Amino acid sequence: MSRPARERVALFSPPAVDVERRPDGTLVLRSPAALQPYPSRAGAWLEHWAEAAPDRLFLQERGADGLWHGVTYAEAAQRVQRLGAGLLQRDLSAARPIAILSDNGLEHALLMLAAMHVGIPVAPLSPAYSLLSRDFGKLRAIVALLQPGLIFVADQAPFAAALAALQDAHDAEIVAGGATVGLRGATPLAALYALGGTSAVDRAAAAVTADTIAKFLFTSGSTGEPKAVINTHRMLCASQQARVQTWPFLAAQPPVIVDWLPWSHTFGGNHNFNLVLRNGGTLYIDAGKPAPGLFARTVANLREIAPTIYFNVPRGYDMLIDALRADAALRGRFFSRLRLLFYAGAALPQNLWDALGELAKETLGRPVPMVTAWGSTETAPLAADCHFQAPRSGVIGIPVPGTELKLVPENGKLEIRVRGANVTPGYWRQPELTREAFDEESFYRIGDAVRFLDPAHPERGLVFDGRIAEDFKLSTGTRVHVGNLRIHAIAALAPVAQDIVVTGHDGDECGFLIFPNVAACRAAAGLADDAPLYNVLAQPAVRERVRAGMAALRDTGGGTSSFATRALLLLEPPAIDAGEITDKGYINQRAVREHRAGLVALLHADPPDPTVITL
Repeated sequence: MSRPARERVALFSPPAVDVERRPDGTLVLRSPAALQPYPSRAGAWLEHWAEAAPDRLFLQERGADGLWHGVTYAEAAQRVQRLGAGLLQRDLSAARPIAILSDNGLEHALLMLAAMHVGIPVAPLSPAYSLLSRDFGKLRAIVALLQPGLIFVADQAPFAAALAALQDAHDAEIVAGGATVGLRGATPLAALYALGGTSAVDRAAAAVTADTIAKFLFTSGSTGEPKAVINTHRMLCASQQARVQTWPFLAAQPPVIVDWLPWSHTFGGNHNFNLVLRNGGTLYIDAGKPAPGLFARTVANLREIAPTIYFNVPRGYDMLIDALRADAALRGRFFSRLRLLFYAGAALPQNLWDALGELAKETLGRPVPMVTAWGSTETAPLAADCHFQAPRSGVIGIPVPGTELKLVPENGKLEIRVRGANVTPGYWRQPELTREAFDEESFYRIGDAVRFLDPAHPERGLVFDGRIAEDFKLSTGTRVHVGNLRIHAIAALAPVAQDIVVTGHDGDECGFLIFPNVAACRAAAGLADDAPLYNVLAQPAVRERVRAGMAALRDTGGGTSSFATRALLLLEPPAIDAGEITDKGYINQRAVREHRAGLVALLHADPPDPTVITL
């Protein structure tokens, strides 16, 4: 399709919202647009594109030779049929689902698609639980809850320790991908490709309904037992129908994305993967991540493949901005056919928002729309969407078609709750948690707070106002809105602060535990790359940058709840076993404060410890 033809199709649907106002101050927001019909099962998407665009590239990943390899829609459909037949020969069901330990990859994708096609739930598990964990506690708890009938790893070697730790926790068949040779007791994935069984696969696919469980996705909570969020085919299909109604350009231009976001989470696995599949696009699986040693892979991929939509979390954009500033050729390639920049997973600091806008204008002479959405694992994930250009970061938009948002006054904030076809029926084998998650009107209680950007014009969108459970009070009774303070603090302390945990519960003042941007701190310190981190963080230039940022926050005049008087730069990165961080980079405030209670006490001790930076 030519560029003029593409431009005749609107990028976004017009923003509109209906507001029901109740006597107790509760508001219920709805889209005036009805949710249009959608398939009852996710497998219908692959069937459609295998017929409508059989030779179009669907999934691509880099091989050992450094080249892109993958499947077209027709090839994917053929493999899904054969894999589905092999899966039907096994004792698999919701009671014995498929657990996938491996990261994103072609084999992972085809196994996931085949399982859902024939009505077998799949549970993609965060590879961090297998590869970064030291005690495998979360992984064992998940496997004990699921009782899988099949466990898949793409390559046995990296997962050997995790598989050994699970030996007494399951009776599943271990299936290993093509990279594995000679795994004792494991079935090669190739053996699952049955030669016949097409009629059985067709019967199984026809039996899949909107209420059939497609996936179990696990929340990344920091305490208690893991929660398996039931994701039905209705949820997945309704969410994508809402997306295409808010982004009508998808129907005219199949998306091309380069994406690393993990399929074990709803952002990468439901929103991004299914957006490509629903709209006949192409997904280049990015083996990079916004982490030292891995981000170079992302940059190499973006040098070759120009995305039409780009998705990332704030940490990813932080690293990408530095790469774009340093390389004009990369910048030109990246922006060459980009229609949208999309951020999610955490609030985007305003300094990153501004930098992306400046880079787009410098490269194209015009801005590229920068948007976000809001939802959770329990909402598949799309619940609110900013399908318009907001004036600043943090605007999460308005309810999408088919979804209702209830705003309930709570401690001076508006707690947001969700109801719709995209919302989970509950948590697998945890009925008490399911009951607690919903209110008396069956709205899901997500625990987030919002406010209107402009109360007189609700169509201008809601602003994310933090997690209700993260907020606390100082001894003066002043409430600290942690989400807002964190995002302003990261911007004020840029570039040395990677993330910030706010402390001070029941105390006289706020404090900051700072996860440093190590590269930026090294640059500020002027030390070599091999200098010990404790030397880097002790340098006066680094400490003074932190102090200056704290002073800038104080000088905005917002009161004691809007700045910190003390800060501590942390030597140890966030720990996955303690639930301090997810593999998308989201920091759990409460988990960090509890796990590092000694450092919190040190931060607020009097007189201050020499390591503490004070105003």
